[in-house]
Amino acid sequence: MKVLIESQYLPSIAYFSLIVRADVVFLETQEHFEKQSYRNRCHIVGANKVQSLSIPVHHGGRKILITDLAIDYKQKWMNNHWRAIQSAYGKAPFFDFYGEYIKDEFERTPERLFDFNQTLLTLCLKLLRTKVEIVKTDMYQKSPSDDIMDMRSLIHPKKSLDTLAWFRPEPYHQIFGKDFVPNVSILDLLFCTGPDALDILYQSGAGLVNK
Repeated sequence: MKVLIESQYLPSIAYFSLIVRADVVFLETQEHFEKQSYRNRCHIVGANKVQSLSIPVHHGGRKILITDLAIDYKQKWMNNHWRAIQSAYGKAPFFDFYGEYIKDEFERTPERLFDFNQTLLTLCLKLLRTKVEIVKTDMYQKSPSDDIMDMRSLIHPKKSLDTLAWFRPEPYHQIFGKDFVPNVSILDLLFCTGPDALDILYQSGAGLVNK
């Protein structure tokens, strides 16, 4: 299975359920940045239910290539994001195993959003103990070939999970709340389930078997 998808910030469980089953993942580098998408935001589960973490960027309302998009450091967002993550998952079973790896990345100041996202994606795949072949696109294709699943902008905060017919979120124990919250950031799954995370991703993407 070949998948074409956009860069996302600490992507969701649906995102990872898709890419861990892929033979090749084509990461879109030739698109324009889309506001209010997962490209610069993620969701975590805290004491006050779902919390959105958003990376401020310099775009000035202009169309700008995703690989050229610069991160705005005027706000102390990195400290705020890490504190939110620590508050949400500090008591999670596997926070001590993975937390320092994530924290290290929040102590750097990468210039571009795309580069930061890719670093975190690579790290999360390493923590999941799985390898995925990721290839950056070198041209924009509005309609890729039939053997490629075009998933660009389909995993989106404004779109219902019902639109992802292949995604069947496998419940697991979360730190806060009685009701399971599906499809939050991969951090939630890693911190809560540790080495079981990869199996849960495969189960959640079970609808891809016949794709």
